[in-house]
Amino acid sequence: MKIRVGVIFGGESVEHEVSIISAVQAMYKMDTNQYEVIPIYITKDREWYTGECLKDIEIYKDMALLKRNAKNVVLYYRKGEFVLQSKGLLRRVVNTIDIAFPIVHGTNVEDGVLQGYLQSIGIPFVGSDVYASVVGQDKVFMKEILECENLPIVNYTWFFDHEYLEDPEKEIKRILKKLELPVIVKPAKLGSSVGISVAHTEEELKEAIDNAITYDEKILVEELVKNLVEVNISTLGNHENFELSEIEEVMSAEDFLTYQEKYLGNGKKGGTITSSKGSKNARSSHKIPASIDDKLKEEVRRVASMAVRALNSSGVARFDFLIDKKAKKVYINEVNSIPGSLAFYLWEPLNKDYTELLDDMINQGIKDYKRRISKIHSFETNILEGYHGGAKGLKGTKGLKGKLK
Repeated sequence: MKIRVGVIFGGESVEHEVSIISAVQAMYKMDTNQYEVIPIYITKDREWYTGECLKDIEIYKDMALLKRNAKNVVLYYRKGEFVLQSKGLLRRVVNTIDIAFPIVHGTNVEDGVLQGYLQSIGIPFVGSDVYASVVGQDKVFMKEILECENLPIVNYTWFFDHEYLEDPEKEIKRILKKLELPVIVKPAKLGSSVGISVAHTEEELKEAIDNAITYDEKILVEELVKNLVEVNISTLGNHENFELSEIEEVMSAEDFLTYQEKYLGNGKKGGTITSSKGSKNARSSHKIPASIDDKLKEEVRRVASMAVRALNSSGVARFDFLIDKKAKKVYINEVNSIPGSLAFYLWEPLNKDYTELLDDMINQGIKDYKRRISKIHSFETNILEGYHGGAKGLKGTKGLKGKLK
């Protein structure tokens, strides 16, 4: 009997379309001899849909057509099964799934929100758990953990938007006292280079912050690495047992790889999103293997191995590094807990094709689930049995539902 894999993608995220590309690509590469692939698409307004038509990338160009052909559903646990049930007056079970495979990017989905829901209904799922997903999305949390583990990171500082808006000059002075220009300004919880800017002057720093706070309330500012070479490496597995991929070098005409370069092709405006984040066009700005010496490669592998444990990554993750090539200094920049195209192209040089990679990820998800349910999470005893405290603790709840509308 085939395992029924629910591939979840989309969501209320600025990386919504990137998730669709990654998911459609992955669904076509899954081994249909072993798996029945069931697409589960989350719209930007948080509605869930399922249906075979969602495997076709063309359907996403016309949302009205998509909604007519796909079924609007909810996912929940019922009588020993995880069901996709239609919404509306005539509710019925449209499908069931055995394991969820989130291929999502960005806030509200990759950041632990979706993983928390899946864990709360008890379904096995692929990838990092809630905690690792939160840390993987919040660059400030991530850097603080890496720093505590004595892993090499660039000098940084952070603040909330209200702290800057209350007194911009004071915050700018604090940043410039701690960091040297040029700096790079980032929304703390976004990916795909959205909202990121480089500032070489104080005026550019203000502009960069103004841009970043339109995307996030939490802002990260880092010193720009000199003589910069960007490299990435992927990991497969978890802290107990994992593999390391080939190392790629990121080629960019800018101070960092921009959203346009990643998805629109060579940074040119007016382009079209490539068919996948790992497609030939999208990878034209990447060199595999990276053209760094063996000593630097070994340091990247060493730090990535330590980061897997520190951040509790599972499934496939991608670790991004910054290298000062002149100083021969390696800095870990961030982890992507669900990288675009699941970083399949970093495994191909090691003779692991995308189909095998997906199979390994699903098997890891099953192992993670078995480990999770082997632990004690609740007690059978009910401490409220015989409780006679009355309704005193419920005071003030009357009318609460109406107030929260």
